[in-house]
Amino acid sequence: MTGDGPSPELRLLIVDDEVAILFAMGDYLSRRGYTVDKARSLAEAERLLAVARYDLVIADLRLGTAEPRGGLDVLRQVQVRQPWARTILLTAYRSAEVETELAGLGAGRLLSKPQPLARIAEEVGELLESRPDSGRAVQSPDGSGTP
Repeated sequence: MTGDGPSPELRLLIVDDEVAILFAMGDYLSRRGYTVDKARSLAEAERLLAVARYDLVIADLRLGTAEPRGGLDVLRQVQVRQPWARTILLTAYRSAEVETELAGLGAGRLLSKPQPLARIAEEVGELLESRPDSGRAVQSPDGSGTP
């Protein structure tokens, strides 16, 4: 990344069942130069992960009452489908159990809610800058080279 903002091919997926948070975070990160897709559920996130390549995924732990740990399920899907992607899990329900489960998924950051959007953007930037493959060519989820 340069001082001019992120490379335009950097793509983020945000998963949160709260529409106001989803759109505020998406708009904030889009204004900082990222391409942002949004999903309100695990099923929507799975559909997007199947067709687009993401550099980073942000998921809320609780995706409504039907998916109280849906964010961890999203991150499991990321690990299987797009293991190169960096991850951030947001939660107002932080616990040692969640931290252990997140660590078991290989990586990722756990941020307590609420967080200022500027802090989330800072975490996104740090995670993307630290990628070992930051110079990689854009590929599709199936690795075909067609985004």
